[in-house]
Amino acid sequence: MIRLQWQLWHPLHLAPKKPIGNFSRPLISFLSPHTLLSCTNSKSSLSSKVSFKCFCHKTENTHEASSQGFSVLAADAPWDHGSLWSTMAFYMFSLHIPLSFGGLSVVAHVLHEPILDPQIEAISLLGAQILELIAALVLLQSTAKPQYKFVDFFKANEVSKERSWLLASAVGFGFLFMLVFLTSFLADSVVGPKAINNPVLKEILVSSNISKAACVLVYCIVTPVLEETVYRGFLLASILSTMKWQSAVLISSAIFSAAHLSGENSLQLFIIGCVLGCSYCWTGNLRSPILIHSLYNAMTLMITFLS
Repeated sequence: MIRLQWQLWHPLHLAPKKPIGNFSRPLISFLSPHTLLSCTNSKSSLSSKVSFKCFCHKTENTHEASSQGFSVLAADAPWDHGSLWSTMAFYMFSLHIPLSFGGLSVVAHVLHEPILDPQIEAISLLGAQILELIAALVLLQSTAKPQYKFVDFFKANEVSKERSWLLASAVGFGFLFMLVFLTSFLADSVVGPKAINNPVLKEILVSSNISKAACVLVYCIVTPVLEETVYRGFLLASILSTMKWQSAVLISSAIFSAAHLSGENSLQLFIIGCVLGCSYCWTGNLRSPILIHSLYNAMTLMITFLS
């Protein structure tokens, strides 16, 4: 994500950080130009009749939408609750941390470059995120209950089709903008203003057209699809089957914030996670949080580039 701080904006994902010695790890803040969100598309997402919904139907009578009113997510999830946390831990420690935070370090070590060229850094970050996305999808498919097919994870039920995911995305993005703006303003009042942009990300964006394209692909497509699939489609949908949707949103948002390993941006990341989680619960459609996430990161990239 990119964090909109008085560092005004931050992509919701791990923005690259300059290598130290032989190490280069991405920054992942909130709303300053360091943070970006991401996730992936499945072929079924291209159909106008198919939505990004990470719960499926065993039969027409099982998987009814939740009766809690606001949330239309199914009470049953494609993953066993008993294996939820082991699957999440495997993703975090075997995929997320090594690839998102260690991928650039490996590239720098292989190339024997203590500081990577901005263009190489952008392309390497794109490759690492695509690899993490593919691995995450394979992991979720392999740990799902046998009766669920992969394509079913992204199908919508009749209730969710009655709710406009585009409207929810517009409202969610506007609400997110106001919340982040307010929290950034309050933070600046307490601790003082911070830098408006991320100089490292700015250097990558202005280095070449290839770097710009790689950053757009990472922060506006790959990262939103990856993170929304994992934290909303898998984590939120799974824990919601055992508790009220409000509690599920709070827990998944806290984990989402912690996964970015950015203490100073943890509150903003938590707020973003709550907005994205609520949009998914209300629409039952992963397209909504993915779009909000993508728009947020795109806005952050633009502000970083123009600042």
